Amino acid sequence: MSNFSPGTGALISTVEVATQATIDAAVASAQAAFPAWSALSGAERGRILTRAAVLIREYNSEMSLLESVDAGIPVSETEFVQVLGGADCFEYYGGLASNACVTGQMMDTPHAGGHKDSFCYTRREPLGVCAGIGAWNYPVLVMSWKVAPALACGNTFVYKPSECTPLTALKIAEILKEAGLPDGVFNVVVGDRTTGPMLTRHSDVKKLSFTGSTETGIRIVKEAAETLKKVTMELGGKSPLLVFEDADVDNAVGAAMMSNWYTQGEICSNATRVFVHKSVKEEFVRKLVERTKQLKVGDPLDPLTHVGAMIMPPDNKTGHMDRVIGYIERAKADPRNKLILGGNTHTIEVAGGKGGSGNEGCYVEPTIFECTDDNSELVKEEVFGPVMSILEFEDEADAVERANDTIYGLGAGIMTNNLARAHRVAKQFQSGNVWINNYNLTPSEMPFGGYGMSGYGRECGTYAIDNYTQIKNVYVEMGDVDSSCYP
Repeated sequence: MSNFSPGTGALISTVEVATQATIDAAVASAQAAFPAWSALSGAERGRILTRAAVLIREYNSEMSLLESVDAGIPVSETEFVQVLGGADCFEYYGGLASNACVTGQMMDTPHAGGHKDSFCYTRREPLGVCAGIGAWNYPVLVMSWKVAPALACGNTFVYKPSECTPLTALKIAEILKEAGLPDGVFNVVVGDRTTGPMLTRHSDVKKLSFTGSTETGIRIVKEAAETLKKVTMELGGKSPLLVFEDADVDNAVGAAMMSNWYTQGEICSNATRVFVHKSVKEEFVRKLVERTKQLKVGDPLDPLTHVGAMIMPPDNKTGHMDRVIGYIERAKADPRNKLILGGNTHTIEVAGGKGGSGNEGCYVEPTIFECTDDNSELVKEEVFGPVMSILEFEDEADAVERANDTIYGLGAGIMTNNLARAHRVAKQFQSGNVWINNYNLTPSEMPFGGYGMSGYGRECGTYAIDNYTQIKNVYVEMGDVDSSCYP
């Protein structure tokens, strides 16, 4: 399978496509490693994960380069956010591995029919072999969110990175081995869209975590149901950002930019529906356009680049860019939308050729539309590119109702100086993640996941522990068995 760089269109590498035999071998390897790994104390597992975090930071430059070349993400993002975020995640769960949240509880049971001093206790136990199918927009971070908590809980893991971005997962595997992780505990399989279902259907995989499109997630849930796997689904989104009349407009513009231009708009939680109060809309749009015009769309390896290249699938190099441009062109033709800025592909000079069209790099200008109908295609559907829709509102209740009018529920944002309003609106949002006066910050301590068609289950924070453990209850009788109901 060919692996292309979105920035230039050049061939980076070729990778093997895992067969069923490859998947079976990886799962068997994880199974064989499970008894010894799960038998270690949490502190012993935690030391290895913490050591991995240290090594990821040491390899930050190399990892960032791989990530930028492979995914088209500006190196300023990969170096200072994505790779270091992965290190933070391993460090967090390294510390959590021996914490009380991965232990059980004890309960008195005076009314259970046994002795008054009888009690029961619970044990959090690992599931066994877990699997993850990763996304191409945040390769290191998404993988870390799945692997670190699973290993901390004593599970072993088989991970399949996206076919668009396979490289950094292989590097993480090397780092984990260097950190002292025993052979077989973490396994990477690379492949195309035929590979994931082999993991999903495998009877020896006890848990699957998936990040990707809602359509694919639905299919995976159906396949996983055949073996009653636990699943975590982190899927698509069409999130709202509400800018109220009392908001700091400069901060609001900053939040809108962070929730639309970061990673070229290829983020599932992005607030691509920006609702702005009528009284500040003119100022907001003017400042947004001014700042967006200053952004550099360019070579992902250039430290001065703000907006990198669109992902390049191995089977259709311009496929994703063409999809985004398709949305833009249809929006231009729709009288309910007014193009304010951008709306085109972008050509740049990069090492290895010109980017912007054909079989070269894939770049799209940051694009802003003013929209008058919440039901237009652009406002309703997930574009997954640097395309922002601005909508006007006057009434808080109306804005919240419109913000919730979506099948998705991954993210939502509120920009206001009125904290009473902020908490009131946050409570009403039908979304798994709400940001007040900021957007898209996802520290490892914070649970992340969606409502509705954005999926279920949570990654990160202590809540992720639930996804990678099962509860065993043990009842302890302190007296005689009362069998007086029988002769």
